[in-house]
Amino acid sequence: MDDSLNATRPTLSRRDLFRLTFGGGAGLAVGGLLDVPAMRAATKDLKLADVSEFTTSCNFCSCGCGMIAAVKDGKLLKMEGDYGHIVNRGSLCVKGISMHATHASPQRLTTPRYRAPGSDHWEDISWDDAITKVAQKIRKTRDETWIATEKVAAPKLVVDAAAGDQIASAPRFVPQDDPNAEVPVNRTDAMGFMGGAQNTNEECYLFQKAARLLGLAYVEHQARL
Repeated sequence: MDDSLNATRPTLSRRDLFRLTFGGGAGLAVGGLLDVPAMRAATKDLKLADVSEFTTSCNFCSCGCGMIAAVKDGKLLKMEGDYGHIVNRGSLCVKGISMHATHASPQRLTTPRYRAPGSDHWEDISWDDAITKVAQKIRKTRDETWIATEKVAAPKLVVDAAAGDQIASAPRFVPQDDPNAEVPVNRTDAMGFMGGAQNTNEECYLFQKAARLLGLAYVEHQARL
């Protein structure tokens, strides 16, 4: 017989044989003692069974640290740092660690409240009523403080698109005949918009468009305050 075949053939020692025999016997014994369907049904009542995890962002400052929220039956169980997040890599400051305590506080409001002018108490209202009141207030303030035109002592920006030449058709400023001519501005100075650190780039883009469409000139961010 070729010795090279014996050198490459796997060998089984007595110790390996004993381990396989003992492991197989223990597995068969445990399988006979445990009721697997009943054990799986019992695990459904455990604390961590049927728990869903969602990624979110801390809303305290402008760092935008990532967090993981564990939710079961619509209830927040815990929050921890997201180890896969590029900003914090799982770490949280003392404010971020207290996020769950803020959520679970008995003093936390879960429904909108409204106090009518001259009233001495707050009353709970629905989210639809709150959104309607805010929208009506924005519309009323915008209509009453709208600035359509404004006199500006500045040169006029003109574009000669029919010139044909790239240099001649470039936008340029020319002196106005009336230095105090009215120009369209379409804005309101009575309202402002402030974004938050937990907003994504896509949300900030939509918020910026909404603010400009409303004619808001004051657009700020939480991190600057």
